[in-house]
Amino acid sequence: MTNTSNRKPTKRDNFNALLNIEAVKADPALVEFIEHEIALLDKKNTAERKPTPKQIENAGFKSDILAFMEPDTLYTVADLAKSVPSIVAAGISASRVTAMMTQLKNDGAVVRTEDKRKSFYSLA
Repeated sequence: MTNTSNRKPTKRDNFNALLNIEAVKADPALVEFIEHEIALLDKKNTAERKPTPKQIENAGFKSDILAFMEPDTLYTVADLAKSVPSIVAAGISASRVTAMMTQLKNDGAVVRTEDKRKSFYSLA
């Protein structure tokens, strides 16, 4: 198994590595078992999942955050947690707002910048 990055090998990586071992190839029962496990991983990864109630709730808060933010203005998580009316009313913690801002950053909706170890967010 060649792992060029520093990431930990996944279950799929390990099963594929096992399939390349000659002793495993010689045992049809082991090959069948490993191929079955890989098929289960494929099935698990393609399953349609409904969002959880918390994810649905967070989607509403994220749209409220985006509606609140103004272009060319920097916001800290604390600013947003204290200023966005729906978040204040729901009593959402700053750590949960941080998680939502990270998701928005990963989606490309906001840009994160750091200044003196403090994170600021602005509209993308």
